[in-house]
Amino acid sequence: MAESPLTSNRLGAASSPYLRQHADNPVHWQPWDDTALAAARDQDRPILLSIGYSACHWCHVMAHECFEDPAIADQMNHGFINIKVDREERPDLDHIYQTAHQLLVGRGGGWPLTVFLTPDQMPFFAGTYFPAKASQGMPGFGDVMDRITRVWRDHRDEIHEQNADLKRVLDRLGTVTPRTALPDAGVLDTARQQLGERFDPAHGGFGPAPKFPQPMTLERLLRTYARSQQRGEPDRGALHMACHSLRRMALGGIYDQIGGGFARYSVDAEWRIPHFEKMLSDNALLIGVASDAFQATGDRFFRRIARETAEWALREMEQPGGGFATSLDADSAGGEGAFYLWTPEQMRAVLSADEAELVIRRLGLDEKPNFDGRWHPQVHMAFSELAKALHTPRDVLVARWKSAQQKLRDARDQRPRPGRDDKVLTAWNALMIRSLARAGRFLELPHLIDAAERTEAALQARGALTFLDDHAFLLDALIELQQARWSDARTAWSRSLADALLEGFEDAAVGGFYLTAHDHAPLIQRPRRWTDDALPAGNGIAALALNRLGHWLGEPRYLNAAERTLMAAAESIEQAPAAHCTLLDALDEQLVPPALVVIRGDTPTRQALRDVAEGGFAPGRLVLTPGDGQRAGAAPAEGSGAWVCRARACLPKAATAAELKDRLSESL
Repeated sequence: MAESPLTSNRLGAASSPYLRQHADNPVHWQPWDDTALAAARDQDRPILLSIGYSACHWCHVMAHECFEDPAIADQMNHGFINIKVDREERPDLDHIYQTAHQLLVGRGGGWPLTVFLTPDQMPFFAGTYFPAKASQGMPGFGDVMDRITRVWRDHRDEIHEQNADLKRVLDRLGTVTPRTALPDAGVLDTARQQLGERFDPAHGGFGPAPKFPQPMTLERLLRTYARSQQRGEPDRGALHMACHSLRRMALGGIYDQIGGGFARYSVDAEWRIPHFEKMLSDNALLIGVASDAFQATGDRFFRRIARETAEWALREMEQPGGGFATSLDADSAGGEGAFYLWTPEQMRAVLSADEAELVIRRLGLDEKPNFDGRWHPQVHMAFSELAKALHTPRDVLVARWKSAQQKLRDARDQRPRPGRDDKVLTAWNALMIRSLARAGRFLELPHLIDAAERTEAALQARGALTFLDDHAFLLDALIELQQARWSDARTAWSRSLADALLEGFEDAAVGGFYLTAHDHAPLIQRPRRWTDDALPAGNGIAALALNRLGHWLGEPRYLNAAERTLMAAAESIEQAPAAHCTLLDALDEQLVPPALVVIRGDTPTRQALRDVAEGGFAPGRLVLTPGDGQRAGAAPAEGSGAWVCRARACLPKAATAAELKDRLSESL
C-alpha cells in the first residue's frame, strides 16, 4: 500500500531539482497536486505553502535552519499539509501568492515565500524567510506555526471573513475595463521622464540598493533613442542612461570579470558586491541589451560584454541534450560567493609576473579586501590608465589580460562549483534564443546563431509549452531567429504558436492574455500581468510579436490581437508608464508599424543588401531573406533585390545597396 501523503516526503520523484533538494527533509513535503490538495480538504488542515527556487540563498538558509530540524519538521507534519513549489516551474502560483502577500502584509514579498492557506487554497497569513528561533525582530518559525494553529482552531470565522475580502480584491485586480482606443502616445514621453527622475547619474541604474539590472528599462531607453534619432532629434540623454548603466554594471562586481555573465543583483548602489546567483533569464536579456548598445554606439566595449556573456552561457549553462540550465547558486562549498573570490597570492600562483601585476592592478586586489577578507574582482583601472602606469602599449596589455583571464578561469574551474539547476525552462530558453540570434547577427558571430538553432531544436523536441510566457517568448524568439537565418519550417511553427496564443490564452471579451491557458487547473485567481518584473511582461511580448508576425504574414487576426492587448492594458499603462516598458515597446510599434525589409537574390546580392538593411540601430525594422516562393509582407515572392514595406505597402524595389539606402530613408 502506498504511503499516505500525510506521512511521507513525496519530492524524490519531482522534475524540479529545487524540489528534489528537499526530498531528504524530515518534513512530509508534497508537490502541488490533486493528492496533496485533496488531503488538505479531507483532513480539514491548513496548507503550509513554501515557494522558492534553486539559486535562492535565503531559501537554502531557511531549509537548513527550519526544514532540516526534526522538531520543527514534526510540528509542520502534525499541523499542516506541507507543499513545496518551485516558482520557476509554477509562475502562476508564485504570481498569485506574491500578490496575496502584498495585500496581506502591505509590502512586497520575495523568496522564500511562506504562505498559510485554507484547504480551498485561500491565503490567510503570509511571510517570507523565518528563522528557527526569534531573531532580529523576526518571530521564530515554530512560534509562527503555534499562532497559526490557534487561529485556525479558534478564529475560523474571522479567517473566512478575511478571505472573502481578499477574494474580492483579487477579483477586482483581475478585472479589465474595456477600452476602444490605444493608450495615448504621451505615455512614451511620461515613461522617459519617470526613468530620468529615477536614474542614478553617478553609478547608473535606477533607484537605491539593492540594485537590479532592469534590462527591459535599458531596452526601452535604447528604443527611445532610436525613435528620436529617426525624427532628427536624438535623445542623447536616453542613450546615456542606458549605456552608462550597462557600462557601470559591466565594470563592477555584478559582472563576472573572470568568466563572464551577470549576477542577479547588487547589494549596494555602486554595483560592487552582488548576490552571487546567476540566472539564465537575466543574462539572456542583458546579451540582447549589450548587442543593441553596440549597434547604437559602435562601442566595442558593449560587443565584448555581449560576447563574453554569451560564451559564459554556452560554456557553463548549455545542456548536452540541448537547451540551457536555469541558474547557478550563490553558494558553493566555501560559502556564499566563495567560487568567485581571490587573493593576490592565489592569482600570482597561476599567472606570470607581468600578468599578475596587470590583473591585480586592474581588478583592485592592491587595495583593501572587499568581501570577508578576500577580493571579489571588479575593474578599478582602464587599459588606457594601465598603459600609462605600466609603461606598456595598450594592445599588449589587452592581449596579456586575455591570457591571464583564461588562466584564472581554468584555475577557478578546479574549485568546488556552485550548484546548477539543470531544468530547461521554455520561456527562459526562448529569451536566450532571441538574444543569441540577435548577437550572432549584429556582432557577426555565426556560432551564436548555431547555438540559437540548437536550442530551438531542443525546445521543439521537448514540446513543453504551458504558460503564456512560454508561447509569447518563443514566438518572439523565432521571429528574431528567422531574421538571422531563414527556415521555411520556422514560418509554420511561428504561425502555430500565434494560433495557440489566441486559442488558449486570449481574453476574447476585452483583449490581452492570461498567464494560464483556458484548460489550466482552476486556481483562486486567473492571473494576468501587464508590468515587467524580473521577466518582460508576457502580454507585452505577445503584443510585440503578434504585431510583427501580422505584418510579416499579412494576417489581420494577429494584428488585431496585438492592438486589443494594448487597449486592455491601457489603464494599467497610464497609471505607471515606466513600469510597463515591454508594453511600451509594443505600443511604439503600433503607433509606427515596423518596417519590413525583404531581400531576395543570389548570395552576394543578399549579403550586400543585408549589410545596408542591418546597418545602424533600427529596433523597429525586420530584415527577412525568405526562401523561394515564401511570401513576406506585401513583397513579391520572386525576383532579386530588396523591398521596404510598411503597413501593407512596399516602396519600389531596390536593386543595389545605394538604392536600398535611399528606400530606407524614404520609409522613416
